[in-house]
Amino acid sequence: MFEHIVLLKFNPDVSTAKKEEAVMQVYDFKGNIPGITEITAGMNVTEEKEHMQGYTLGIRVSFENQQACQDYIQHPLHQEFLQAIGPYVEGIIVMDYPWKDQD
Repeated sequence: MFEHIVLLKFNPDVSTAKKEEAVMQVYDFKGNIPGITEITAGMNVTEEKEHMQGYTLGIRVSFENQQACQDYIQHPLHQEFLQAIGPYVEGIIVMDYPWKDQD
């Protein structure tokens, strides 16, 4: 298994509706991009405001393996998403790591 985590910092003037639209676009990846086993996305609701650093949208995508993640990065649906949100984003953090099921 392989995990892909993304945190997005939107420009201050981006509406909540636009952010929620981005969340819905992410959920469209499942079933449309091969290799995705699970996907979650949502707005940051932490009470730890001092640690947010302006990041308001979190995305977690689980893949069958690292190659599936690499293929996802180039997939047209993902590229279309990046083009759509690009003008609204001022910061992004990405973290990828392999993991094994502990069951």
